[in-house]
Amino acid sequence: MTDIDQFVLIAGALLLVAILASALSYRIGMPLLLVFLAVGMLAGEDGPGGIVFNDVGIAYAVGSVTLAVILLDGGLNTRSETFRTSLRPAFVLATLGVVITCVVVGLFAAWLLDLGLLEGLLVGAVVGSTDAAAVFALLRARGLQLKERVAATLEIESGSNDPMAVFLTIAVIELLVAGHRVPNLDVLPLFVQQMGMGLVAGIAGGYALDWLTNRLSLERGMYPLLVLAGGLAIYGLTTVLGGSGFLAIYLIGVVLRHRAPRESHNILQVHNGFAWLAQIAMFLMLGLLATPTDLIADAPAAFAIALVLMFVARPIAVAVCLIPFRFPWREQLFIAWVGLRGAVPIILALFPLLAGIAQAELILDLAFFVVLISLTVQGWTIPRLARRLRLEVPAKPGPDERMELTPRPADGHAILGYRLGASTRALGRWASDLRNPGNAWAVAVLRDGRTLMPEVAGPLAPGDWLYLVAKDADSATLGDLLASREAPAFLDERVFFGDFILNGSAPLGAVAAQYGQPVQKGMEGMTLEQFMCAKLDELPVVGDRVRLGKLELVIRDIRGDTITRIGLRIPTHLG
Repeated sequence: MTDIDQFVLIAGALLLVAILASALSYRIGMPLLLVFLAVGMLAGEDGPGGIVFNDVGIAYAVGSVTLAVILLDGGLNTRSETFRTSLRPAFVLATLGVVITCVVVGLFAAWLLDLGLLEGLLVGAVVGSTDAAAVFALLRARGLQLKERVAATLEIESGSNDPMAVFLTIAVIELLVAGHRVPNLDVLPLFVQQMGMGLVAGIAGGYALDWLTNRLSLERGMYPLLVLAGGLAIYGLTTVLGGSGFLAIYLIGVVLRHRAPRESHNILQVHNGFAWLAQIAMFLMLGLLATPTDLIADAPAAFAIALVLMFVARPIAVAVCLIPFRFPWREQLFIAWVGLRGAVPIILALFPLLAGIAQAELILDLAFFVVLISLTVQGWTIPRLARRLRLEVPAKPGPDERMELTPRPADGHAILGYRLGASTRALGRWASDLRNPGNAWAVAVLRDGRTLMPEVAGPLAPGDWLYLVAKDADSATLGDLLASREAPAFLDERVFFGDFILNGSAPLGAVAAQYGQPVQKGMEGMTLEQFMCAKLDELPVVGDRVRLGKLELVIRDIRGDTITRIGLRIPTHLG
């Protein structure tokens, strides 16, 4: 057996074990990335596997490429509609927030470990950014449907703050190599160069890939590969020229999601698989790189740094950065707690090793331990905290199957398939008699292996598959009618939004009079939408609540900047 055969055998076996172990994580609520990391550590030199892997150069190269793939997928999944509520706060968190975290953790590390100021700041820079892989994986794997303002802020921040952490790490290393002992402004040109080039390359590269995708006639499976190859090429070129390749490749994904080129749905699906493969490979490799016996000596100091990071530095950064945006305290608390650290701190901790910094081994051990604590403590408690803070909202029901009928989703229709369950609202009605939105129409019913025309299929029953031709804009309304609703009791739509649905344009005075509730002077002539916007300090999102006397108004649907539907709950008896 050749060396390459052994490598393929070991890599395939580790990948298989990691995927199988992920099934266990769903049962016990263990964060997926922690599972992958644990599998790598068990296979490493201190575990039963006994595999010795200590090549820092290979680890850095593999980690950088896999992180780039994850960031590209993160950009592709960033909907431009979320920019309305989250772009500005996420940008501040991704820049100023990382700096604040770096300074607070750095000062504490310098004091605790008796390091110089720059060495302490290097520790802070390494662990200063939240990790896109960790945040994306956690929110998707747990199926958390958070309020848009919270989820979008976390995802955009985690996808865009890596460039700032990379810049701070490189800047501090350059100062140390140059013999400086304190920070100075010599690093400002480096900041402008990295961020400026990353911004230009990302936006220009995204538009270029959109143009190519729409004009090249390729096999359907080649379009995701075109986006991947183009994204990695632009990432590499930007990095070689001295810019931030991570910022560039994330922005490429954002631009492509906004432009929606041909085969967009196919590209998104395939890149989701690429991202999972990249996450598994990255955390398996980092697990192999770790030597648990070497971590024991530095464990007390690393544990103290992790506590300061989670309970002091991150909350301070979030509180300061979100002051202009008036986020509710519940959302600020959750955002502060979801400052997950993942692979990025470990990859950044390889920079000092490659640069020959004196404290490099210590920094790597600290970073690894901080990541373990973050994934274990924060990753395990996030779903429970979201529920306790009432930040979950009912998931928007979507189709179980989808096939585009045109190359560009925005240009035409798709075939949407729904598997009807016991809770589907359309049960007992004929498919041909359903009042479908827009120009949607039913084309087939699948029942017991038979394909039936809607006109002869009879009443819809549980287990049926109903297929319709519809536009993407109609999928939300169709989902309300046809999707199966399997959710916890507290996320049942009637419990969450209330029994009554009102239009946002309904007059406030008439609604209040109907239920005998008082209206604040000067607001009698408002619509429900105007009333809710006046009462909310922040931009409204689905799930926001406002009291009207003893009634509770809950935003149910927003189109663009307009609140279109509002749920009415009666949480207490009227009196």
